[in-house]
Amino acid sequence: MNFSIIRYILGNILYFEAAFLVLPCITALIYREEQGFAYLVVLAGCLVAAFIITRFKPKRRDFYTKEGFATVSLTWILISIVGAIPFVITGEISFAVDALFEIVSGFTTTGSSILTNVEALSHTSLIWRSFSHWIGGMGILVFVLTILPMVGGHNMYMIRAESPGPSVEKLVPKIRKSASLLYIIYIVLTLAQIILLLAGRMPAFDAICTTFGTAGTGGFGIKNNSMAGYSDYVQIVTTVFMILFGVNFSVYFLFVMKRFKQGLKSEEVRTYLLIIAVSIALITANVRESFPSLHEAVQHVAFSVASVITTTGFATADFNAWPTFSKGILVTIMFIGACAGSTGGGLKVSRIILLIKGIKKEMQLFLHPRSVKVIKFEGKPIQGEMIRATCIYFVAYVFLFAISVLLVSFDGFSTETSFTAVVATMNNIGPGMDMVGPTGNFSEFSAASKIVMTFDMLAGRLELFPILLLFVPSTWKRS
Repeated sequence: MNFSIIRYILGNILYFEAAFLVLPCITALIYREEQGFAYLVVLAGCLVAAFIITRFKPKRRDFYTKEGFATVSLTWILISIVGAIPFVITGEISFAVDALFEIVSGFTTTGSSILTNVEALSHTSLIWRSFSHWIGGMGILVFVLTILPMVGGHNMYMIRAESPGPSVEKLVPKIRKSASLLYIIYIVLTLAQIILLLAGRMPAFDAICTTFGTAGTGGFGIKNNSMAGYSDYVQIVTTVFMILFGVNFSVYFLFVMKRFKQGLKSEEVRTYLLIIAVSIALITANVRESFPSLHEAVQHVAFSVASVITTTGFATADFNAWPTFSKGILVTIMFIGACAGSTGGGLKVSRIILLIKGIKKEMQLFLHPRSVKVIKFEGKPIQGEMIRATCIYFVAYVFLFAISVLLVSFDGFSTETSFTAVVATMNNIGPGMDMVGPTGNFSEFSAASKIVMTFDMLAGRLELFPILLLFVPSTWKRS
């Protein structure tokens, strides 16, 4: 393990976190809120610490998979701890475990909250919560790598460790340019949504916070009723953009490069959109009588389905009160999640496709042992190593999920609450069912359960293995 290069990168990360903290400080000036002082103090602390840490250049620039995974995990832990400090200093979330849960939920784009009255927060803290979604949506290190080529050609090790999905490929020969292209697309979509929300007469502050939550598929609301109080226009725009941010960004790159046919042939995106359409149709048929009109039913169901499958977590209706069949569909798509290479969480549609194709292949081998069946995905043959990695990921996911549910169940809440609380945090969704439904929150859980779910949020966002490798002794052996 090359500790010097990891230290150097973490020092640079603190510079970037200081830059991120400028936004809440500016917000405090605009609204004349004293809470901005706390953010200014943390900003200054980040600059001092970063200066001290980066004064000494790394002795070696060796950087491989082990360093990449450790750096990604430590980066997310570091920015979360630092990002929680302003909440504690301001007293708006005075309990350190709660503050850490809240900001980890922000950076991992989960959206689960311990707050019982979000409207009591200052504008300064509200913008910081929402901005943390936008920062975490595309990944902190993806953002940093668009600015600083810190470890030369080895940046791919960090990109692969942080990017969601079974595999990450370069869009162009240079990885730094790939990261830049992704962020340009991300920023353009973000600005487009802000403009459209402003066109719908949504207040500027609300439009910015809502867009940050949508872009990162995080879903921190700034109102106690989430998105229910906004106009139909605002809800429809948000629905569309939630779905757009759940699409693999490589497809947008293909569109930008005018390779429309290749982009439209994406098997994952077509499956993703099909799941959304089928879910909306089935749930609408099931809850139609609960709404005054078919239009209203479709609108709220579409919003809920888009919010859940993209793991955004916004709400316009209390789907916790819907029939069991509808809730069953929502829980199912909570596990599925959005596309690989998007800002969404969950297992990812691509993994589900690969698992189904792998099962189908095994069944055919039982019937025809001598047959040779090649699995294809996105028109390309898939190596057995990819199927193996997908299966191992799924096993690790189920194992961690089961342990987490068991630990959280010690709090004594209902099975539905404990089960869906872990589903919501590990898949980076936000709301679950029962006590943690759209109208509930996570405040009643014990500190121990909140720590478990905080870990789950980080593990889910980083695709399990980067965070799990921190607990493997051989990871820390000097090379």
